[in-house]
Amino acid sequence: MSTENNEIPEDAVEAEADSNTVDSENIETDELSEVEALQEELAFAKDATLRAQADAINAQRRAELDTEKARKFALERFAQDLLPVVDNLERALEASKGSDVDGVTAVVEGVELTLKSLVDVLAKNGITPVDPHGESFDPQVAQAMSMVENPDVEPNTVIAVMQKGYMLRERLLRPAMVMVSKSSA
Repeated sequence: MSTENNEIPEDAVEAEADSNTVDSENIETDELSEVEALQEELAFAKDATLRAQADAINAQRRAELDTEKARKFALERFAQDLLPVVDNLERALEASKGSDVDGVTAVVEGVELTLKSLVDVLAKNGITPVDPHGESFDPQVAQAMSMVENPDVEPNTVIAVMQKGYMLRERLLRPAMVMVSKSSA
């Protein structure tokens, strides 16, 4: 007997339908895990890019700050070398006080003008003197050379400045050397 009917048995159709469903589920699962992996990789790449950009911006800011500091404090060593010259001119003026010898007056005036000119140039470049005489002792800008009992002033007050200090903008070039009062024991 021959069957002209090309029918496929129902069991075979159901088995093939189940197989297609399983295959499509496997494909969908594989595609989903691949999509998730790609999304995770993309998120990692975005994070790495943001970090690299932040690092570049921070490096640029540091370089700008370093350049600014270099410009701002380029005179520091040169100024430190000039401070003894200022000290010597001030000492010369101090030593000449009370001297009325002929010809000394002109020299004293010359030294005063030279000192004033030098101090003006230093000030023009951001170098200012620190003279804490009569102020409360500040170890940030002064160095105590000695402590002396003095009942006329408050304890811890600068009563004498032996050598002026100097600041380059907000940075201390040289601390002032001072004598500080202390209370009587």
